[in-house]
Amino acid sequence: MSRRSELAGQAPAPTPHSYQENGLLSQTDPKTARIKVLKNLYDCLQCPAYCCSYTRIDVTKRDIARLAKHFNLEPDVAERKFIKRVDGHKALRHQKDKIFGTICQFIDKKTRRCTVYEARPSVCRTYPETRRCGYFDFLSWEREHQEDEDFIPYELG
Repeated sequence: MSRRSELAGQAPAPTPHSYQENGLLSQTDPKTARIKVLKNLYDCLQCPAYCCSYTRIDVTKRDIARLAKHFNLEPDVAERKFIKRVDGHKALRHQKDKIFGTICQFIDKKTRRCTVYEARPSVCRTYPETRRCGYFDFLSWEREHQEDEDFIPYELG
């Protein structure tokens, strides 16, 4: 980690030896093979699911198989039911949402939580790939300056 990123509270860019799990970023040092676990500097439970509003939440064959197993469906049935094509990529379908216009179909719009968390796609498992989340930083700044811990920028209607 560079001195500059250390001072800014940022982890180094993710490497092939990095992964997210249970709110922690784990990195394996390729020289020593030691695992270093770093606590994340964000809290998804305080966010209205910004990352789930991406137009294209890409999925792989393995992700579709995981969703199929979760819902006790055949993979081709799960693909037809949950997946759409966006710019030539397989992506999760969306539902209407009062905050972002549309959001991932698996978000509970009241709790703002994932309803398929254990079966979520790999892109969701690894996001944001660093110890910081730009959305959480933005939201924290807005809430502090609005003096409202529940403030949600961009809320529609």
